[in-house]
Amino acid sequence: MLTINVAFLLAVIIVVRLRRRTQARSRNDEKLTVVIVLVFGVLIAPTEFGQGIRDVLGQLVDGISQSGR
Repeated sequence: MLTINVAFLLAVIIVVRLRRRTQARSRNDEKLTVVIVLVFGVLIAPTEFGQGIRDVLGQLVDGISQSGR
């Protein structure tokens, strides 16, 4: 039995879609890409990997805000 991680599949689709030239994209194509990215975010957020990304980004933002003081 073959199992496919939906988040990984969406990540591959996102990379393939974003590699296309910007001029070749229509508005509907860009909207579909945004929807795919949002679904990917919802799928990855509750995972341990998603929590790690959130923590790293939070530390980065804290470091930038403290360096500005």
